[in-house]
Amino acid sequence: MPKVVLITGASSGIGRTTALLLAKHGYIVYAGTRTPGNFNAKSENLHVIKLDITDSESINSAIKTIVQEQGAIDILINNAGYALVSTVEEVTEQEMFNQFNINVFGIFRVCKEVIPLMRQSNSGVIINISSFLGKVGLPLLTFYNSSKYAVEGITDSLRYELSDFNIRVHSIMPGFFNTNFAKGNLVVNSSIDADNPHYGQLIANLVPNIIDQINAGNNAQEAAELIRKMIEDPSAPARATTGDKASKFISMRRELCDEDFERRVREHYNLNG
Repeated sequence: MPKVVLITGASSGIGRTTALLLAKHGYIVYAGTRTPGNFNAKSENLHVIKLDITDSESINSAIKTIVQEQGAIDILINNAGYALVSTVEEVTEQEMFNQFNINVFGIFRVCKEVIPLMRQSNSGVIINISSFLGKVGLPLLTFYNSSKYAVEGITDSLRYELSDFNIRVHSIMPGFFNTNFAKGNLVVNSSIDADNPHYGQLIANLVPNIIDQINAGNNAQEAAELIRKMIEDPSAPARATTGDKASKFISMRRELCDEDFERRVREHYNLNG
């Protein structure tokens, strides 16, 4: 029997590419998105389904539809997310909440509904799409960083919690990928401007650098292939990196003490003033 996959945030980037790849390889894929009409791709095994991970009713409705049509959800890929660019000093309460509502609470909501199905079938795979910035801090991305650090914690804890039910839990930590992330998935606080009286120099040094690295990043196909490999390998590691930046920085993070690592990051991103 083909395995049934649910992918959140599947309208673009890594989510979309993974949905198409898995459908091509015989998986029955439900590509969850708030805007199903924008997916614009057809495959015999691909079903585009409306899914808003901030809305429990939307989640319940989508999962009910999948179970009615397929009887199970074998694989969950928590991919939906975005990055808030802001200083801590100038962020709004709503911006803080929105960042965690999607990147963290959304994972909890979907897992809460999918885990019982996997537990009943005594099998399953959950893959959380995190980021190398779930292990590496950067200024102006404090809220995104902390949300992805939380995703790493969710992954670690769920691995213990679900192991007795033969449910594997993993995280993928991408670096920068040449998707529409810089255009569609960066939300910028209104204070992020080179004329900012307190952080102008930091903003001028870092933001264009980050955007350039995203636009020159790896192809999303690389991440999709890693996700497929992780699904199909019962002995896959708890987490894996994909993309040049992730491999470089995660390796350095393991090898260096905190102070030396911070010095390297400062030099790489021109953060020394």
